[in-house]
Amino acid sequence: MAKQNTTREAVAGKLARALADSYALYMKTHGFHWNVVGPDFQPLHEEFEKQYRELWEAVDEIAERIRALGVFAPGSFADLLELTSISEERGVPVPEEMLRQLVADHEKTLASLREARKTAEAAGDDATVNLMDDRLTVHEKTAWMLRSLLERPAGDGHVAKSVRDQLQAGGGNRPRRAVG
Repeated sequence: MAKQNTTREAVAGKLARALADSYALYMKTHGFHWNVVGPDFQPLHEEFEKQYRELWEAVDEIAERIRALGVFAPGSFADLLELTSISEERGVPVPEEMLRQLVADHEKTLASLREARKTAEAAGDDATVNLMDDRLTVHEKTAWMLRSLLERPAGDGHVAKSVRDQLQAGGGNRPRRAVG
């Protein structure tokens, strides 16, 4: 029984880090939603709202998973700040910098989610693995969407000349054919 408790605590510890990163990302995204300005105000304001609402649901799911493991979830700002890898933004950056920060913060959150997933998988904790898989999918897609907002066309009006050329140069994932 002691080993099972230690395993649950290890998974909960990794989840606490993922919770802290998710909460910090929620706070930053919500703040950017309130304070974005400029010609892209409306679409960014709406996109940030969609993201912070989704993050709010995720924070609750992760905290409740920690509780399901029999461990108390961190519930104070001090605890969350100690656990997060995401830095606070005390100012109001320009929209492009907001996007850059959010991409970087989604990447940091992805790292903590992957760590939690790895620990849960080693522990045979399928429920946590499934939750982490769901979260990874959301953050990977959101990071991609935010990165896409930062891309600018080349001088010829194209973001890329040829997707095929990019794939052949190793610039993307291409399906591998089965050998045999």
